[in-house]
Amino acid sequence: MIKVAVTATEFDKAAEVFRQATGAGVECMRAPAAEAELAVFVRAQGVRHAIIGVERYTGALYEALQAGAVLARFGVGHDGIDKDKATARGVICTNTPGVLDDSVAEMTIALILAAARHVARVAAEVRDGRFVPMVGSELAGKTLAVIGCGPIGRKVARIAARGFGMRVVGCDVADLDVEHMKAEHGFAEIGQDFGAVVVAADFVSLHIPSTPATRHFINRDRLAMILPGAWLINTARGAVLDESALFDALSQGRLAGAALDVFEAEPYKPVAPDQDLRRLDNVLMTPHVGSSTREACNRMAERTLRNIQLAEAGRFREMDVLNPAVI
Repeated sequence: MIKVAVTATEFDKAAEVFRQATGAGVECMRAPAAEAELAVFVRAQGVRHAIIGVERYTGALYEALQAGAVLARFGVGHDGIDKDKATARGVICTNTPGVLDDSVAEMTIALILAAARHVARVAAEVRDGRFVPMVGSELAGKTLAVIGCGPIGRKVARIAARGFGMRVVGCDVADLDVEHMKAEHGFAEIGQDFGAVVVAADFVSLHIPSTPATRHFINRDRLAMILPGAWLINTARGAVLDESALFDALSQGRLAGAALDVFEAEPYKPVAPDQDLRRLDNVLMTPHVGSSTREACNRMAERTLRNIQLAEAGRFREMDVLNPAVI
């Protein structure tokens, strides 16, 4: 029986899938997520592979895993994994591309709708005994700027354009087949210049990966390019957005609001005591639940296990490998 450590949060999201893996010769063991504790668990339990979430792992875990082990990310973003350290130890890193695109795209649309209709604010007021309707906005005819036109951005564009009648403009550094993107995904225009794309946007939605090059991609300068009446939506990764610059823009009325599902520090911690986004009425915050649907969680669990089983079979080229140098 192959022993696999699954960090507690991830195990609970797809417990039935992980329990049923015993039928395929894999024992999935619910494990602590903190790196020091997880490393001790791996050694004490004789764990071969590990499935992890969004936490950052910087050292001890790589030392605990043996060469040939799989460190499987339950999700897509992998900025919490040190691929260089893993490669040096002979540890194969994987993720689960494609399986959560629908869930994150739907969450993005939900946040856009909630922003347009002030859902969080009026719901809280009714709960507090106040019944004061606020005037919102329809999405039909509004402009949505999709920053990052990968699989999730494309799904958001299609829903927004064809479901709500929004005008969708895209921004991506890649050379894309623009005519195909228009015909298949509903984009009206696609460009590489951020300022030109957001110049008339009512909503700006982020769908770019977290890499050293994209850290604080949305900074003070780019926030200043967005219309004062626009909403910023982030369901990508927290590190792509400068939260200090965002707080200043929101508190000074240079943006209508922000709807955020991801943060630089999770659980959320303000970058400074006097820049706590939770204090602002025009900020909607959710706890990184974009991919947290039953369907997506089950698919992620199945994909992590598939990567582990492929590794055990020596079929490395069929895996979702993040550090190909190791194989």
